[in-house]
Amino acid sequence: MQVEGNDMKRLYAQLLGFGTFLSCFVSTTNAADMLSLDDALRATYTACVDIDDRLHDLKVLAGVNTAVTSVGTAAGVGASVTGFVKAATDKKIAQLEEQLKQYIIKNNGLNVFPENTDLNTFIASFEKHLKQSANKTDGKQTETISGLQEKSKKLGNWRTGLLATNTATNIAGIGISASTINKDDFQGQIDACISATKALNSAIMQARMNGEDVTEAEGIYKACTEYEYVDISPIIKRGTGALISSSVGAATGLAGTVVSGAANSNKVRNDNTDAGKQKEKDLNIAANVLSVGATAASISATVFNATQIAAIKKVAGVSEKCTGVLK
Repeated sequence: MQVEGNDMKRLYAQLLGFGTFLSCFVSTTNAADMLSLDDALRATYTACVDIDDRLHDLKVLAGVNTAVTSVGTAAGVGASVTGFVKAATDKKIAQLEEQLKQYIIKNNGLNVFPENTDLNTFIASFEKHLKQSANKTDGKQTETISGLQEKSKKLGNWRTGLLATNTATNIAGIGISASTINKDDFQGQIDACISATKALNSAIMQARMNGEDVTEAEGIYKACTEYEYVDISPIIKRGTGALISSSVGAATGLAGTVVSGAANSNKVRNDNTDAGKQKEKDLNIAANVLSVGATAASISATVFNATQIAAIKKVAGVSEKCTGVLK
C-alpha cells in the first residue's frame, strides 16, 4: 500500500510539471503572436484612418446625385405640365375643326365661294366668322386653328426636350448611384478596422502588464471600437433604391422622348384622316403617361439620395471620432 501511495505522488508530480510546462508554452506562444503596442497602433491607423474620407466622398456623391435627380424631377414635371397643356390645346383644335366641318356643311361646301377660292382662303373666312360670332356673344377674341396648331407644335417640342433632359439626368444618376453601393469594398474596410482595433485592445492589456503608458492607445481604442456597432446597410439600401429608380426613370423617359417626338412629327401631325388623328392622339396620351412615370421615378431617386446622405451622416459620427484621435 505504501508503494502505491508513492507511485500516485510521483504521477501527480509529473502531471503538475507537464501542466506547468504546457501553460508556459501557451503563454509564450500567445506573447509571440501578439503585436507590440506600437505595431498594433500602426495597424489600427492603416486600417481605420481612410474610412472617414471614404464616407465624405460618398456624402459628396449622394449630394451631387440629389442635385442631378432634382433637375431631372423639375424637367419631368415641366414635361408633364407641358403635355397636359398641349392636350388641352389639341382638344380646342379638334373642337374648332368640328365647327369648321359643320360650317362647310351649312354653306354647301366650297361652292359658295368663287372658283379660284382655295381651302386656306375658306378656313380664313371661317375663322373670321368665328371671331365675329364671339364678338357678338361675349366680346372675346377666339383663337384660330392655325395659331393653336403652332402652339401645339411648340408645346410638343418642349415636352420632347424636357423628357430628354429628364432621361439624361436619370442616366447620370445610375452611374453616380452605382459608385456609392460598393458594399463588399466598404464593409471589408470597416471589418479590417474592427479586427485591428481588437488586436490593439490585446496589445494594450499586455503593455499595461509591462508597465507601459497606454493612455493614448486607450483613447484610440475607445473611439474606433464603435465601428463594431455601425450598420452600413441603410447606406447600401438607399443607394440601391436610387439606382433602381434612376434606371426606371431613364427607361421611361427615353421611351417618352421617342413617343413624344413621333407624336409631334410632321408626318403624324399632317395626317388629317380619322385614323391619323387617332394615332396622333394615342401617341400624345402615351407620351404624357410616360412623362408622369419618368417624373415619379426621378422623385423617388431624389428621396433615396437625400435619405442616403442622412444614413451616411450617422456612420460618419463614428468615423470622425476615430479619425480624429488617429490623426
